[in-house]
Amino acid sequence: MVLKCMQDEGSLRGVYGRLVCTNFKISFLCDESATDDNEFDFKNKIIGENDITLHCVDQIYGVYDEKRKCLLTGQVKKYPEKIIILCKDFRVFHFCLRYTKEEEVKRIVSGIIHHTQSPILHKRLFLFSYAASAPHYIAIGIKKQAVMFDTLEDWRLELDRTKGNIKYKVVSSNASYGLCEKLPPYFVVPVSLMEEDISEFQGKGIPIWCWSCHNGSALLKMAALPKEQDESMLQRHKTFSERIDKTVHRPPYELSRTEELANSLPSLPEIQMAYGRFKQLFWMENRADFWDSDVKWFSLLENSNWLEIIRQCLTKAIEVAEYLETESTNVILKEESASDLCCVIAGLVQMMMDPYYRTKLGFQSLVQKEWVMGGHAFLDRCNHLRQTDKEEAPVFLLFLDCVWQLVQQYPVAFQFTETYLTVLSDSLYLPIFSTFFFNSPCHKDIQYMCGDNTDKQSPPLSFHSVWDWSVQFDAKVQALLKNPLYVEKSKQDKTIRRTMRSKHQRQLSLPLTQAKASPKKGFFRDEPGPFIKNFLSKRISKLMSSSDEVPNSCREFYDSWHCKPVDFHGLLLPHVEGPLIQIWAQRCLRWIPDAQILGGGLVAMVSRVMETIEEVESLRRKLEEKQATSSSITKETEVMAMLRKSARFSSLYPFALLSRISVKPVIPTSTWRGLEEEDDLVKRDDEFIDLGNI
Repeated sequence: MVLKCMQDEGSLRGVYGRLVCTNFKISFLCDESATDDNEFDFKNKIIGENDITLHCVDQIYGVYDEKRKCLLTGQVKKYPEKIIILCKDFRVFHFCLRYTKEEEVKRIVSGIIHHTQSPILHKRLFLFSYAASAPHYIAIGIKKQAVMFDTLEDWRLELDRTKGNIKYKVVSSNASYGLCEKLPPYFVVPVSLMEEDISEFQGKGIPIWCWSCHNGSALLKMAALPKEQDESMLQRHKTFSERIDKTVHRPPYELSRTEELANSLPSLPEIQMAYGRFKQLFWMENRADFWDSDVKWFSLLENSNWLEIIRQCLTKAIEVAEYLETESTNVILKEESASDLCCVIAGLVQMMMDPYYRTKLGFQSLVQKEWVMGGHAFLDRCNHLRQTDKEEAPVFLLFLDCVWQLVQQYPVAFQFTETYLTVLSDSLYLPIFSTFFFNSPCHKDIQYMCGDNTDKQSPPLSFHSVWDWSVQFDAKVQALLKNPLYVEKSKQDKTIRRTMRSKHQRQLSLPLTQAKASPKKGFFRDEPGPFIKNFLSKRISKLMSSSDEVPNSCREFYDSWHCKPVDFHGLLLPHVEGPLIQIWAQRCLRWIPDAQILGGGLVAMVSRVMETIEEVESLRRKLEEKQATSSSITKETEVMAMLRKSARFSSLYPFALLSRISVKPVIPTSTWRGLEEEDDLVKRDDEFIDLGNI
């Protein structure tokens, strides 16, 4: 029995309940008050509001006499009076142990530390226990959710869809994984590539097809040849590379360009370091911490470098798109393993250029093709086994953040919503889906065929796919994953003018110093104070130079596209200027009450638009005076009913409901004292706004 402290009240108030730790999750069990039956609740069937999967735990702190100490395996000699659990989805849990029996404290603290910090064997993951308990599970209709790319036919159909079957062929050289453990059993290469070339260096150094453009150019990827010190081996590598180069430049592959991603994008350790700093901004233990962070928000955000890395990835994708679209040049993305940043850039380019991948089916198929079958080491990059953090890097989260930038800039162009992306990011830490808990298709298939033990006669395990959303959500909740404003291509006008982007209440991006100043400067008066002048001049530098946002090589292409009306079913280029690369607010800020726009945000906008559309549809039906079938818009009746109550929701809907939070912000005086001297603050008393009435 422990006391769960309320986040907005510090340690003064809380709820008593039982803290439980299993080999799957940490759960806080209490008697919750019944919710309103008419109130829509965004519930996950597997993980409750007070549940934390073991893989979602990031850090654990113990509090000793008001001092925090990180708790690690084998280092706990004295048990704390309170534990703080920081989660990878940015939740923060406080559990007070002062009123718990000493024996129970030792048992629960030791259990939590052991299950969340100690290294674990792969087959000891809950994934295998869960799969073994349902040996006859059949994913009904999973093929309708995503193309899995685990058969020869899947790759042939994709080649036919993109019209790349003339220049490229599907090979089965790795059907039994004898060639390479990182490659899928089937993959696509140029038709002129010889079989001996494919197998000479275990699939490395050869161009592997990703996607074909409408003009015949193609996007390919290549794993770099291993670095060798032996002179004879170096000469062999050189000869092999020259032979491959001649192959890809032979007709019909006249033009080709190789992009060394290591030369233009950050390394995996740099990505990990940037995200480590970035996530510290959102672990708010109480509301006072949030307002304290407001003083140094821009400097902390800039120093994390996370938004800069996102901008670099989007910029590189724009460069690649230009070569494919305007120069009809084949682009080969080259990386050491071709399974990290290659996946990021290849995925972004295909989403920008192919509207199919902006549908829910297309996007899920894209993740299967480029990430799962492409050999991205999810197990190592997410550090699910906790054996070493040297390989850890949030590469897939980086990709999802880049995709979110596209979705929030062009929401009408995507069939899925930001809520879909948020729950997909949460699914990274759910060990009941095999999608994100293996390092390659070979890794999964070996485990699948062998079963949960060494007995070859044991039946194969039946793993769930993350694309079967019915496992996590009921139909009503799944409706929120689909964008009600998305229109199929056949029902859309040829071109739609871009609309002006609305401003957020709290700026979630870094400002642009070269942008024109607005007539009214500063926070509360016409001229900025000395703190603001000093802040803007010294702190904001890296992302603010608008002249360096897009390289000169593709500046004309970038500017030309943004001067034209947008075809939401054609090429999409994201804005990459500093202020337009923003924080993924729904994911990062959803647990912070004071970060919400009460009764506003995207949900309010969608509600108003859908009400207008429904009214227009009603008037049209009356004019036609006949019983017309419901349009694609009016089919979303459940979503419409939920969005009608948007006044009760916040901008972080569906993860935060107005009825659950206190709307009165708490701003500590230390925040304002850090800005100027007390004498200056006294003079400005009459200039402060009543923030409680915003």
